[in-house]
Amino acid sequence: MFVRIDRLQVDMPIPKDPDPRAAAAVQELMGGRFGEMSTLMNYMFQSYNFRNKQKLRPYYSLISNIATEELGHVELIAAAVNGCLYGQEPQGDMTEGKASMESLLDMPLMAQHIMFGQGAMPTDSRGEGWNGSYVFNSGNLILDLLHNFFLENGARTAKLRVYQMTDNPAARQMLGYLFTRGGVHARAYALALKQLTGVEMDKMLPIPKIGDIQIPESKPFMDDGYHRKVYHFSKDYGDLKYIWNGVHPDDGLPLEIVEGPPEGGKMNDLEGISEAFNPEYTKEEIFEMAQKLYKAAGGS
Repeated sequence: MFVRIDRLQVDMPIPKDPDPRAAAAVQELMGGRFGEMSTLMNYMFQSYNFRNKQKLRPYYSLISNIATEELGHVELIAAAVNGCLYGQEPQGDMTEGKASMESLLDMPLMAQHIMFGQGAMPTDSRGEGWNGSYVFNSGNLILDLLHNFFLENGARTAKLRVYQMTDNPAARQMLGYLFTRGGVHARAYALALKQLTGVEMDKMLPIPKIGDIQIPESKPFMDDGYHRKVYHFSKDYGDLKYIWNGVHPDDGLPLEIVEGPPEGGKMNDLEGISEAFNPEYTKEEIFEMAQKLYKAAGGS
């Protein structure tokens, strides 16, 4: 089972201006074949179906801890999409009979506005829904770890391409963090494969051949050591030290195992959009109802 924390894994800025084109591009990193929903569900099902958990505890724990972190990555992508869409407000009052949302007909992904209330979707950049066939779980530990290594580097390639498409601050902050954390996951899977096979796959990294330290938005996270840390989200999934040890080749400093989740940043609370009935057309009424519920429960 899982414990949820009402914080993002990193602070996310809210851009001054809406950027629906950036939001559409970032959707690929959510629900594309190499998106965060794919990394999450690949590792989750591999952990669900893992055999000989006690005999192979370090590998089971590694996959399980990374799967848990990926839940937060999906949340972070959603926050970036919402940030990119924020401020794309309808014009006018629907009660006057006007097409107050007519301007949204020109948006790259109209479903974000029609079906998801100007929010993130479980789709790729075309609006195609995420597909369970993207999940690979052969049951063979080496093959699954090899796939995970490939998946992390495929995800990094997609992120680098989206990075070059937009300078939106919400998208760039998210990308800077995920370049760093995805690099950790790729290296962790490579080290696990080296233990099992002797093949030094970590020497192939980074793929593509551009270091995270060269990316301005990643450098602050590198300076804070995020590239050296694996998070031990629960005491039930230990023994990571048998895989994640030694030094990082980028700076020669020791690899770290952090007990518990990252400190993270505040969760953004975006204003509602009355014209889109999000959360309702007359928001004052729903707020009044919420206040009555608080008082009935003994709140102020």
